[in-house]
Order: sequence, then structure tokens, then C-alpha cells
Amino acid sequence: MNYAEESLKKHAEWKGKIEVTARVSVKTKEDLSLAYTPGVATPCLEIQKDESKSYDLTRRWNTVAVITDGTAGLGLGDIGPVAGMPVMEGKALLFKAFADVDAIPLCIKSKDVDELVRTIYLLSGSFGGINLEDISAPRCFEVERRLKEICDIPVFHDDQHGTAIVLGAALLNALKVVKKDIGSVKVVINGAGSAGIAIAKFLLSLGVANMILCDKIGTLVKGKEGMSSAQAEMAEITNAEGLDGTLADAMKGADVFIGVSAPGIVSKEMVASMNAGAIVFPMANPVPEISPELALEAGAAIVGTGRSDFNNQINNVLAFPGIFRGALDARASAITEGMKRAAAYGIASLISEEELSAEYIIPKAFDPRVAETVAAAVRKCAVEEGVARI
Repeated sequence: MNYAEESLKKHAEWKGKIEVTARVSVKTKEDLSLAYTPGVATPCLEIQKDESKSYDLTRRWNTVAVITDGTAGLGLGDIGPVAGMPVMEGKALLFKAFADVDAIPLCIKSKDVDELVRTIYLLSGSFGGINLEDISAPRCFEVERRLKEICDIPVFHDDQHGTAIVLGAALLNALKVVKKDIGSVKVVINGAGSAGIAIAKFLLSLGVANMILCDKIGTLVKGKEGMSSAQAEMAEITNAEGLDGTLADAMKGADVFIGVSAPGIVSKEMVASMNAGAIVFPMANPVPEISPELALEAGAAIVGTGRSDFNNQINNVLAFPGIFRGALDARASAITEGMKRAAAYGIASLISEEELSAEYIIPKAFDPRVAETVAAAVRKCAVEEGVARI
């Protein structure tokens, strides 16, 4: 199937992938008086006295905003907020289909960090959570950080953390297959943008101790010119040996390669230079940094990509629906690092020791157990960490 042509036809046919449907019948005078005026005044006054009642008396308890400024549209670059709407609608569809979460797409016509933060904050009282999407680096870091400081609901940038969580789950299981310890492996990440930096931080929290990040300027190392502030921050806590070189230099003797960068930039020779039992996650879409076939030919033990037509797909849909389901069910005030780790371990746990293999380290996107398992793990952690409010 030509997905590009067929998808365009379908979008014209669908005229939108989501819609608003009524949960209450309004067929009589009594129905109208209860759902709207005069009866609706009473729940309004209850919420005025205690805003937390909005979770009990409205749909806020199950509603998430999916918000973009259109500057990093699904690998398409800065396509603008209105052009980002098909992606935001798609995300809302996945929230509903996989976790029964109601999601509202919002495309904001501004690239200004202050405007974005202020606008999203002013809207936050309508929602139980905020999912930021397709906001370019480095602004995405600042937007998320500032919103988390002022909002009393979960704020989650899926391009960063969703990718990191699913990748983390895949790595946990891959290391079991190759019988290596997470604290002793050398990890190389190519692409030090929003996803790459989030992955790096998350893997450090999981126990990775030896890590090198690379970008267009080569390895990130203390004092190097051309780094963004976020990259300079990562250079302070990674690359302990101070390697100043190319991606090829970094991959020599590595145990794990993670790509969130550009197609075809990793060669067979580079994979062959890695340690035995190498784990290779080339996740550039639609064309990975190296094809799975070439990586395996070069000696990789395990390969995972972002594509559904290869084994071990690293797919964000394994994370964000269940994470928000769990956070909403706990009425959480935030999504903590502990909740993210709980989600990763929850995803990884769905592959039993008997099932685990080089070709099966991560659940399939349509595994019905995933959202429920992730939600339960996230909700439990929210309670344990004191951010649950029910």
C-alpha cells in the first residue's frame, strides 16, 4: 500500500479522526434543566468552593490536552501549528483507542516560549493532564520545565519521555538476552536533540554509567564549541573519558548504539567495531541510521527500530496512553521520574523469560495488556511518591 496517497484519501474521507459525543441524553425539559440551566448552577457553585470537585463533577478527570506549536512535526520539521493538527488528532485517537482517555488537540500559533507557557497554563484548568507534542529543541525543554513548575496537573513531552521510556524497556530486556549488566555497558546515543537528551537522562536514571552522546559536531565533550545549553549540560555528566571525536570513534567498543538522528549514517564497519553482543537501536524514521539487515550482518545481536515492519518496534504508543491513564486515575499532580521508570519496568515485564529472545524484547503495539499494566504501575508509584490525590 502507498500509505502517503491512501492516508491523504482517508483524511479527506474522514474529515477528522475524532469528534465530541454526548454522554447525557437531552430529549426532555427535565433533561435540559438538569444538564444545563437552572440545575447546572449547583455543581458550578460546588466547584467554586472547592476546585478539586471539578474532577468529580465534570469530565476533567479523564481529559488530556495534546498541544503543539508545529515546530517539529513528526520528522517533518517546522510545518506550523495548523499543519500539525492531523498529528495531534492522531495522538488523540490513540489516547482514546488504547486507554480510553479523552484528548483534545490544541495547536498554538506562537514560537515564543513565554507565550506558549502562559497560554498552556491559562488553559490547564480544563484538563487533568497536558501532553506536549512536536515542539522543537531546545525550546521544548524550557516549556516543559516551566509548566511543571506552575501547573498542578501532569505535564509530559511525549517526544522526549515516551521515546525514552519505551527505549528503556527495550534495553532492559535486550540486556537480559545478551547477559550484560546495565551498569557496565557502554552506550552511544547519536542525535542530541529532545529525544536523544531525554533518552540519555532516563538511561542514566536506570543505571547506565558509561555514555557518550554525539551530534552533528561529533561527540559531546566538556568545553566543546557549538553545543546548545542542553547539550553542554549533558557533556558535564557523560563522556567521562573526554573523547573528542566522531560517531565512528565513539562506537568502537560500545555495547549499545541508539540513533535518533538521520538515515543511513551508520555503516556496517561501525557496528562491527562494537563489542560482541551489540545492541543496535537505529530509530530514525522512516529510514533508520542503518537497516536491520545490515546491522545484523555486521554482528549486532539485537536490533530494534521505530518501524512496524521490523522486529522490536520502539513505539511510543506502548507508553503514553497507559502513563496518562495511571496518572489520571491517581489524580496525580505530576509525572515523576519514578513513575517513568515504573512504566518502563511495567512494559518490560510483559515479556516472560520463556518468551524473551533477540527478536522479541518489547511487546507489540496492539498487545492489550500494555496500557493496563503501565497504568497500574504508574498509579502505584504515584501513591508511593506522594503525588496522588485520590
